[in-house]
Amino acid sequence: MNTAGFVRYAGALVALATCSACGGGSTVTPSSAALDGGYMNGAASLNAVPRFSANVPDRTGESKIFEYIVDTYGSYASIFDYPKSDKQIGKIKNVGGQACTNVLYGYGKKIFWIVAGAKEITEYVVPKKPIKTLSVPSDEMPSSCSIDAGGDLVVGILNGTHAGDLVIFKNASGSGTTISTPLAREYFSGYDNQGNLFFDGVTRDFTSHLEEMPKGSTKIKTIATSNIIGLAGSVQWDGTYLTVTDMAASKMYRYTVSGRKATLKEIVLLSGASECTQTWIATGIVFCADAGNNAGEIFKYPAGGSAIATFKGKFDEPLGTVAVKQ
Repeated sequence: MNTAGFVRYAGALVALATCSACGGGSTVTPSSAALDGGYMNGAASLNAVPRFSANVPDRTGESKIFEYIVDTYGSYASIFDYPKSDKQIGKIKNVGGQACTNVLYGYGKKIFWIVAGAKEITEYVVPKKPIKTLSVPSDEMPSSCSIDAGGDLVVGILNGTHAGDLVIFKNASGSGTTISTPLAREYFSGYDNQGNLFFDGVTRDFTSHLEEMPKGSTKIKTIATSNIIGLAGSVQWDGTYLTVTDMAASKMYRYTVSGRKATLKEIVLLSGASECTQTWIATGIVFCADAGNNAGEIFKYPAGGSAIATFKGKFDEPLGTVAVKQ
């Protein structure tokens, strides 16, 4: 099945990007072309597995570690076991898009989710056993996913009638509740350590925005950044700062957030990366799903610099990545 990946849309945004005339925040002028999505399959049974771990695991001990590079919608996810090896050890077929797990950063415990257009998101037990599938409304195309400390799952909508909105699945189950946002397309999302959800995308006037849904509220507020973001990418808490990856610049921006303003504190340069779509911060490293280089790369974090390793495997326009511990 020939499908248009999320990054093809994002690539068009990079090509047409322009800086905002107003101070703070970021602005891009994207193509408004719609995306077509592929389908993914998943089993319906649910095993008893932990939904969230507040503690960040490291790479030592007896547990096995798995990393996933998730390719374009309707394709596959490649499985790795770095640092044991940088070679591909398996594949999950008929998936594609972004991924998330039950920690804010570090290595998830036992489970992860893969979002795939059109309309579905599937939960897996490592290394690749599908245990549950949830669906967004039939005409929607999901983009990001995140899990909070209570085990609720939020899925962003890239395209469709509710494009730009969020769908919250209480206890990662049920039909989900749709939350309206100012965005026309939602790209990436992540919770901070206080339970606030941050997410980004573009508005209907095609400007790039960072938004927040505070814990316990469904009201959305726009967060102005103190620097210009060329093309807003992954949003993730790293243990100290809220981070936003700039897909256009191959940089990760580390922010403190107060009220409606995000103040830039540090920049992590991902030297040699072309277009990191989703990034995942683990323990002392960050994984990059690099659509531009058609690769999966590993960088020191927060030091950045050149990649310390590159996954060796088969890729088809990487869009997502996540790391999970057995």
